Amino acid sequence: MAAENNEVITKDRTNIAAAEPMLTDIRSLIYVVRGQQVMLDSDLAMLYQVETRIFNQAVKRNIARFPDNFRFQLSKEEYDFLRSQSVISKPDDAQEKRGGRRYLPFAFTEQGIAMLSAVLRSDVAIQVSINIMNTFVELRKFVSNNALLFERINEVELKQLQYQRQTDEKFEKVFEYISGHEESTQKVFFEGQIYDAFELLVDLIRKADREITLIDGYVDVGTLNLLCKKNDSVSVVIYTHEKTKLSDADVKKFNSQYPPLTVKYTKAFHDRFLILDDTIAYHIGASLKDAGTKCFAVNLLQDESMVRDILQRLELETEE
Repeated sequence: MAAENNEVITKDRTNIAAAEPMLTDIRSLIYVVRGQQVMLDSDLAMLYQVETRIFNQAVKRNIARFPDNFRFQLSKEEYDFLRSQSVISKPDDAQEKRGGRRYLPFAFTEQGIAMLSAVLRSDVAIQVSINIMNTFVELRKFVSNNALLFERINEVELKQLQYQRQTDEKFEKVFEYISGHEESTQKVFFEGQIYDAFELLVDLIRKADREITLIDGYVDVGTLNLLCKKNDSVSVVIYTHEKTKLSDADVKKFNSQYPPLTVKYTKAFHDRFLILDDTIAYHIGASLKDAGTKCFAVNLLQDESMVRDILQRLELETEE
């Protein structure tokens, strides 16, 4: 006698044993979509040991048993989200790669899965249905027994969100203050603040767009290590004592990577100055090579005429 249209029958009872390993992790095949716990048609077909196509054909022949709250088709956004979270089972992905899946999956709610027992009535299907329904019951018990814990977790998450929002607001106020106030014109470094001093001097050097003029009686390779942080194509002129520890080889090596650098000699200056683009000048209390080894200060010269006077004095020194 032929099987009725509402049945898909598998008579081989040995398949029941083969199905057991698949049933051990049914929970991993239950997803939350549209606020409901559901299972996908391909996962159900895999558990029932039938092809997804045959599984859905059996459901369509009995479509009156599956209203929208029992079975619905995923949207592309919902399906892409599940895939992006790597939660969709491997058999479904493999089927797509073979070109077998040409439509969006159908999701079955707990009621829809229960209704499958009236459509798929093989020995394997009976055992699978029992295991699936037991899993749904276990999940409900777990949620019910841990409702207080979940509520506390939600409260903690809410407090974290509130704290994050408050922190973000504080940061925004700090950034607004920084952007609305001019850069400090003075900075003092104490002994041992080598990194802080190095960081500030590098920041100053990087402000130059065209030229850096350094007046420093004592320079060496350490000074060049700072100046190499300059922007590309910015020229550097160093005014120092003739007995500098900077050798011609050091200058040549610097120019091979960070040109152009020119070294000139003068005894007219005791203090150190860093001049950027012939317009901005900083008075530096220690040689750049010694920054941070002893207490020293960095001051921005406010009087533009002082910058012009320094540059004019350098021109006179060069002429002489």
